[in-house]
Amino acid sequence: MKIGYARVSTKAQEYGIAAQSAQLAQLGIEPARIYTDEGLTGTNRDRPGLREAMAACRDGDTLVVTKLDRLARSVLDARNIVDELASHGIALSIGGSTHDPNDPVSRLLLNVLSMVAEFEADLIRARTREGMAVAEAKGRLKGKKPKLSRRQAAHLLDLHQAGQHTIAELAELFGVGRATVYREIERVPVTT
Repeated sequence: MKIGYARVSTKAQEYGIAAQSAQLAQLGIEPARIYTDEGLTGTNRDRPGLREAMAACRDGDTLVVTKLDRLARSVLDARNIVDELASHGIALSIGGSTHDPNDPVSRLLLNVLSMVAEFEADLIRARTREGMAVAEAKGRLKGKKPKLSRRQAAHLLDLHQAGQHTIAELAELFGVGRATVYREIERVPVTT
């Protein structure tokens, strides 16, 4: 039996899951046997969809992925997954080509592909750090905009200190959640 696995790093890439699922269907996997992870990177081994896919595989089955980087983003992780599959008698198919863990050429190819996947992940991290550094230098990386202006926050604190309104009333009055009211109150330094 063939079991499929698909993964995308962000939830905004749902088209990627659909595309991978379509490719897996072309490789002969029934839609009910395709397990997915959305919003999880390949460097994170703790993926529910991967866990379910591997648990669904039995001796003699084949785990199918469209590309190796959908399964793992590091050489060590790829080897560990392949070794775990092989120890249970489960084959691995990458884009329709079955990997044989006992064949030296197949092992070499898997190592090269996993090195490329790891390299790509490293490049993505480096570009992200560079982009954030540039944005911070330009003053564009400031975080989330406050829900209340300074003036509104001061007014909220005055009303709270007067003691005539509950937290729920203050939240309704300022059009924010109670957690925002509590945060504003906690920001005021305690004077003794």
